[in-house]
Amino acid sequence: MRPRADSFDLAALRLTAGEARSLELSEPVEPFELGGQRYAVTPSPVPICLDVSRTSHQGWALRLRFEAALEGPCMRCLEPAAPRFAIDAREFDQPGGGEELESPYVTEQEVDLAAWTRDALALALPPQLICREDCAGLCPVCGENLNAAGPDHRHESAPDPRWAKLRELEL
Repeated sequence: MRPRADSFDLAALRLTAGEARSLELSEPVEPFELGGQRYAVTPSPVPICLDVSRTSHQGWALRLRFEAALEGPCMRCLEPAAPRFAIDAREFDQPGGGEELESPYVTEQEVDLAAWTRDALALALPPQLICREDCAGLCPVCGENLNAAGPDHRHESAPDPRWAKLRELEL
């Protein structure tokens, strides 16, 4: 089993400039709340690969890789959905290099893996979590699942209200 680490002490690696190390860790990720629905992250904890490289001037080049799925209702048809995402995120932290060269996840040579893992997954999410690419969703009139209803599912269209007075005429 991989060691669990909500944060990781980079100084403990004792890397010199140009050295690198790859670490196999695991990180629990809190469920996401999207559109009023709860989506659990699986597997739990998520196995992650953290690549750490020491740069010159006491800086760090970091790479986070993992695969995870979000399990919850499809945003179109409400059936169970579990889309998978492959994450490959990079951060660079160079103290004194300005705002562009400072990582929000590295503080005093400690990387916040919990926040970085969750944020990297959140950035990879599509606008809608769906059960399959061609999900037809629910019928807006009766609420039937259009994936199961088939092509014959139809409703009589409502009459145009602009012609309502003409229907009252008796000829």
